[in-house]
Amino acid sequence: MAYETLKVAVAGAGAISQFHLKGWQAQNGVELVAICDPDGEKAQEQADAFGIPRVFSDMGQMLDAVQPDAVDIITPVNSHAPLVRLAADHGVHVMCQKPMTPTVAEAESLIKDVGERVRFMIHENYRFRPHYAELAQRMRAGEVGRLRHARLTVRASAVLDYPGKVPFLLNRQPYLADFRRLLVFEVLIHHLDALRAILGEMTVINATLDRMNPDLKGEDVALIQLKTDDGALVLIDADIAAPGHPPLPTDRLELLGEIDTVIYDKDRITRLSEPDNVSLHDLTANYQACFTGAVTDFTEGLRTGRAFRTDRLDNLKTLRLMESIYRAAGVEI
Repeated sequence: MAYETLKVAVAGAGAISQFHLKGWQAQNGVELVAICDPDGEKAQEQADAFGIPRVFSDMGQMLDAVQPDAVDIITPVNSHAPLVRLAADHGVHVMCQKPMTPTVAEAESLIKDVGERVRFMIHENYRFRPHYAELAQRMRAGEVGRLRHARLTVRASAVLDYPGKVPFLLNRQPYLADFRRLLVFEVLIHHLDALRAILGEMTVINATLDRMNPDLKGEDVALIQLKTDDGALVLIDADIAAPGHPPLPTDRLELLGEIDTVIYDKDRITRLSEPDNVSLHDLTANYQACFTGAVTDFTEGLRTGRAFRTDRLDNLKTLRLMESIYRAAGVEI
């Protein structure tokens, strides 16, 4: 279907919604027609900030009233499935924040229920980050030859228990303290999807999870070993309660092939055979760019009919990989 003007409604006005809304504002031929949130004050604040004409407290009422072409669901994970079903029942296309659902079984049920009634994309945006997109392009170009080994290191003090200070991630999303699956489910799921885009499909070999912050119910440390379909070994070493590290995660990814090595470290990408040829990235700009990139992919997919890069069926593979890590670590799903 050709959309001269794509009418979009937004469900959810929490902290992350500003990045979605900026992404929508960057699109041509898109009209933000409404926003809803149970917290009416938050919804009104975002409506005022982004020029959204109508505010609701209930998504069903919003869909009935404004009849949008698509809805962007930016709500906690337990609300995703019922809201996606509600949108599909209204014939409204859906972009939904990650994770799609708390479990793979719920995601499979949701995908079956939605079927082909509407287009359905998951807003999983790490593969749209310019530095990860560049790494994927370099791998496609064969810069390292056949990949043999990859190592991803993730560090942050996001949930570090500072005396007298609420950790950064828990201050922004306090409900995460009660998640029994935390680091892999909430943070590394992004990296798993990006690694799939860069390296292809992977299988989990082994996983060990730990917790440094005793006030959490879920893990904040993970050591994971995987293997690509092409036989490369992949190691993920992640800690988001790491003393001395910044609150937001910083990443280092080493890609070791048979002819060369490419290293991404924080804000730069280097090919070791050309050490002076460094690709620098503005991580602050890249943060917004990945939200805008995901929104652009959804918008263009609706207009052209092509598959979304993070279509619900593709994202299901990321969810399955995430659950495989918990099973390997002996964590009950």
